[in-house]
Amino acid sequence: MAGQDSADRNLPASAKKIRKARQEGNVPRSRDLGHFVAMCLAATLLFTVMPSLTSYSQRLLADGLTFDHRVIASPQATGEFAVGLFTRGFMVVLIAGGLFMAAGVASNIAFGGWNMTMKAVSPNFGRLNPISGFARLFSPHQLVTVLKASALAIAVGFAGTVYLKNHFSELGGVLAAELPDGLATVGRTLGGGFLAMLAVLAAWALVDVPWQKKSFMDKLKMSREEQKQEHKESEGNVEVKAKMKQKMREMAKRRMMKAVPVADIVVMNPTHYAVALKYDQNAMGAPRVVAKGTDRLAMRIRDLARDAGVPVLEAPPLARALYTHVEIDGEVPAMLFAAVAQVLAWVYQLRGAANPNLRPPDVSVPPELDPLTGGPKPKRRRPGPRAAAAQ
Repeated sequence: MAGQDSADRNLPASAKKIRKARQEGNVPRSRDLGHFVAMCLAATLLFTVMPSLTSYSQRLLADGLTFDHRVIASPQATGEFAVGLFTRGFMVVLIAGGLFMAAGVASNIAFGGWNMTMKAVSPNFGRLNPISGFARLFSPHQLVTVLKASALAIAVGFAGTVYLKNHFSELGGVLAAELPDGLATVGRTLGGGFLAMLAVLAAWALVDVPWQKKSFMDKLKMSREEQKQEHKESEGNVEVKAKMKQKMREMAKRRMMKAVPVADIVVMNPTHYAVALKYDQNAMGAPRVVAKGTDRLAMRIRDLARDAGVPVLEAPPLARALYTHVEIDGEVPAMLFAAVAQVLAWVYQLRGAANPNLRPPDVSVPPELDPLTGGPKPKRRRPGPRAAAAQ
C-alpha cells in the first residue's frame, strides 16, 4: 500500500504545501555543501593567516617551554601562568570555531533559505519509540545516506593520501630541519592536501546540491486526491459555495419580487421580458429598474403586478432595451429617458383619469439599444428543472 501511495504522488508540490513544510522546519539541506564551505574556509585560513598563526604558535610554544624560577617557586604564579597559556590557545580555537560555525550557517541559508521555526526543536515523543527508530535506522533513505557519506569519505581520503604519498619526501626532512622551516614545510604540505581534498568536495557538492533539491521536492509530491483536498481547503468546498450562491440568488429574487407590488409600472415584451420601474422624484435622480425577468419569471412579475394593481404595459422595444442595458436597482440610462418619460406620464394620467382604458403611448427606443434591431443581445438563462419547479 505504501508503494502504491508513493506511486500516486506524481504531481508537483503546491506553494501551500512547500510553505507548510518550511513552517514545520522541513527545508532542503546539503551536508556536502557545508563540508565544502568549511574546507574552503580552512584553505583560506591556511593560505592567509597561516604565517601569522605560525608565528603566534611559535611564541606560544616558546613561552610554554620557558620557565621562570618565580613561577616554579609560587603555586599561585604557576596557576596564573598555565591559565594565561590556555587562554591564549583557546582564543585561537574559539575564533576558528566561530568562523567555521558561521560558514556552516551561511551555506545552509544560501541553499535552503532562512527558516525560523520552533517546530523542528519541539519535543516529539513519537521519535522515542524504539520500533519506529529501528525502522528509520534501516530505511532505504538512511542506507543511501550512509553509503553516500562512506563514498565521500573514501574519495576525500584517497585524494589526501595520494597527495601525501607524492610529497612524503618533503615531510621526511621536517624532523631534521629547524622549527620555523619545519612548520613552514608542514604548512605548505597541508595546504596542498587541503586543495586536493577541496577539489573532490567541490565536485561532490555540485552533484549533491541539485540532488538534494530534487529529493526534497519529490518527498513533497502530491497525489490528485491531496491536490483536490487542498483546493477545497483553500477555495472552500465547491458544493457549499454553490449552495451559498444559490441561497443568495433566492434571497435576491425574493427581495426583487417584493419590490414589484410597489413599482409604478411593469413593461413587458409581452411574454419573454418583464421590467418593473419605479420613480420617486424626491429620492431618485432617475427612474430605477426594481425587478426584471424572462419567461416564467416574467409571468410571475406580471401576475404580481396585476394582483397589486400596478399597470402593465406591453412595449416590446422598451422592455428589451431596459432588460439588456439596466441591472436591478440601476438607473435608466439617458438615451432611454424619453421613452420611460412617456410611460410614466401615461401611468400618472391613468391614475388621475376616470377612464381606466386610457390609450397607452406608442413607445419607441433608439435602434442601437434594441437587441432585436441591432443592439447587444441580452443574456437569457433558461432555468433548470429545479429552478423551473421553484418558479
